[in-house]
Amino acid sequence: MSRPQTEEQAVDSEGDSSLHRRDEEGTQSSHRMLGFSDALLSIIATVMILPVTHTEISPEQFDKSIQKLLATRIAVYLMTFLIVTVAWAAHTRLFQVVGKIDDTLALLNLACMMTITLLPYTFSLMVTFPDVPLGIFLFCVCVIAIGSVQALIVGYAFHFPHLLNLQIQCSTYRAQSRRHILRLVLRGPALCFVAAVFSLFFFPLSYVLMVTVIFLPHISKATTWCKDKLMGHRESPAHNVETFSIDLHAPLSKERVEAFSDGVYAIVATLLILDICEDNVPDPKDVQEKFSGSLVAALGAYGPQFLAYFGSFATVGLLWFAHHSLFLHVRKATQTMGLLNILSLAFVGGLPLAYQQTSAFARQPRDELERVRVSCAIIFFASIFQFAIWTAALLHQTETLQPAVRFGGQEHAFMFAKLALYPCASLLAFAATCLLSRFSTAIFHLMQIAVPFAFLLLRLLVRLTLAALQVLWNLRPEHPQPGQGEPEAQSQLLPAPC
Repeated sequence: MSRPQTEEQAVDSEGDSSLHRRDEEGTQSSHRMLGFSDALLSIIATVMILPVTHTEISPEQFDKSIQKLLATRIAVYLMTFLIVTVAWAAHTRLFQVVGKIDDTLALLNLACMMTITLLPYTFSLMVTFPDVPLGIFLFCVCVIAIGSVQALIVGYAFHFPHLLNLQIQCSTYRAQSRRHILRLVLRGPALCFVAAVFSLFFFPLSYVLMVTVIFLPHISKATTWCKDKLMGHRESPAHNVETFSIDLHAPLSKERVEAFSDGVYAIVATLLILDICEDNVPDPKDVQEKFSGSLVAALGAYGPQFLAYFGSFATVGLLWFAHHSLFLHVRKATQTMGLLNILSLAFVGGLPLAYQQTSAFARQPRDELERVRVSCAIIFFASIFQFAIWTAALLHQTETLQPAVRFGGQEHAFMFAKLALYPCASLLAFAATCLLSRFSTAIFHLMQIAVPFAFLLLRLLVRLTLAALQVLWNLRPEHPQPGQGEPEAQSQLLPAPC
């Protein structure tokens, strides 16, 4: 009697496995598609700066009204950049739930990416026609379309559970998980729908709602914290642990944060050379008429622009190197670190504007002081947010950082110096231009030359500084205390040289 049951169980098992194999046919890993999506999203976020860099400003126009226009465009750029990063974060959360893809899911993702590529065009309409609500309306419509396609991806993946993450597949609370991820991908588009409605009759409120989209996760977290403090923390039901394992407030994957960040840095570096190719190729007619057919002489006239390019590229490269060095020692990125990283990337995306300002020194020397200050401010904010990432990581250093860069670690002082170099240099250059405005261009170029050399010598300088501090500490006048062993304990507070 036992053998027939065993054979029946074997047949059932084979039937289940064959059905599972049929479900698995045509599916594949989502890793390459996610890499493509991260690259495309980083490109779209970065090229938002192009309408700002291509703002035509003549020497006679650089007055208060033009400065206000440029500041407004920069503010709108920062807002739209951050909204794109919100879409990227929602995409990241979505594919924490979706583990595999098939042809239909890949095509839905391509439709989502195509809609995202329209965002720079709608942003161009917003900055070119700031008083016309159509640009805001179309931008909001694109965000709504992106959320709708992401919701379709959720519905399709939950309809075919073999596409889901293994943890969600095995969950008995799959329906709650689906509602959870749908709330995540639709809350931003829902606010943009309200913003689109208000854009038709009171568009300033639309901007407020779009800014709310950026900080909604942090507002939600703060609201939950306040509710817990006022009403007391309530224990969630047991099944919620399983249902909400993909937490709204959980940090994003460190690997995808690094991939997105690398994409932004790479695109910014590429945009710099595109401006060179577009604006600094001599016209053949001008070469014949003005330079007697000498291409070398014609290219020599563009020398300041090439110097500005090399300085700007070095800035982008060294900021990336500091970012790489920091995340090399990061074990886990918290939500605060993620927000600070996005703010840093938003200003990194503005570096083509800094290049455009510095390359105009030779053509428009009258306005060089204002242009130097704009460039210093962009570099300062791009670098100070990097320093803030490390500071935020130190607050939870046992969870977020490798032992070497924690307080008292071998690399702590070196990391501090590496991340503080650009904020200090740009702030010093900005202050120097206030005192020595006649030499503003020379001061800025000196900063661009000095910082790369400082990076090369930084480890040696840190070692010499720590050694000097150790010597000064040992030479301090000693005051005997009743307790023994106090001097030795105090001397341990000073970090040892790297």
